[in-house]
Amino acid sequence: MSFTRAIWDETKDMFDAILALPFNRELADGTLDSKRFAFYVQQDSLYLTDYARALALLAAKAPDSASAELLLGYAKEGIEVERALHERFYATFAIEPATRQEPACFAYTQFLLARTALDAYPVGLAAVLPCFWIYREAGLEIARRARSPNPYAAWIETYSDDAFGVAVAQMLELTDTAAAMASECECAAMREAYAVSTRCEWRFWDGAYRMERWPI
Repeated sequence: MSFTRAIWDETKDMFDAILALPFNRELADGTLDSKRFAFYVQQDSLYLTDYARALALLAAKAPDSASAELLLGYAKEGIEVERALHERFYATFAIEPATRQEPACFAYTQFLLARTALDAYPVGLAAVLPCFWIYREAGLEIARRARSPNPYAAWIETYSDDAFGVAVAQMLELTDTAAAMASECECAAMREAYAVSTRCEWRFWDGAYRMERWPI
C-alpha cells in the first residue's frame, strides 16, 4: 500500500465528517445560505494567498528542479485560477473582499506556513496535501449528489474537473516519492501533519457555516 493510501485510510473518518458538515450538504443541495457562502469565499481568498506562500516555501526545499517547478507552478497557477473563480463569485453574489483572517482560516494558514518553513520537505508536503486531495474527493462526491440547477455549480465544477484531478495525482506522486526517501521519524511527522491539516479543513468549512469571527 502506498503512503498516501495509508494516510487516507487512517483519516477516512475525518473525511466522512467533512462530507457530513451542513455546509457541504447544503452546497450540494443548492440550499446553502448565500451569506454563509460569501463568508467562505472571503476567507478562502485570504487562505489562498498564504497557501501560495506555503507552496513557494516548499518549492525552495524540493530535492530536484522538476519538483520545485511543479510546486511553484501550483503556487502561481492556483492563485490565478482561484482568483478568477472568486471574482466570479464576488460579482454573482455581491461579495465584498475581506481583509482579516478569522479564527479557522488563521489557524490553518499559520500551521501550513510553520510546517513548510520550519520542517523538512516531506513534512511540509504532507501538510499541504489535504487542500488538494480533500477538495478533489469532496468535489467529486458533492458533484454526484448535487441538485441541478445549483447556484454553486461553478464551485462544484472546479473541484470535480479532470484538470484538477491531474494536479492532485501529481501531488500524490510527489508525496509518495518523498515518503519513500524519508526516515521513520519523518514519516510519522508526515502522518501527523496530514492529520492536522485534515482537521483544519473540517474546521474551515464548519467555521464558514457558523460564520465564526474573533470574539473580541
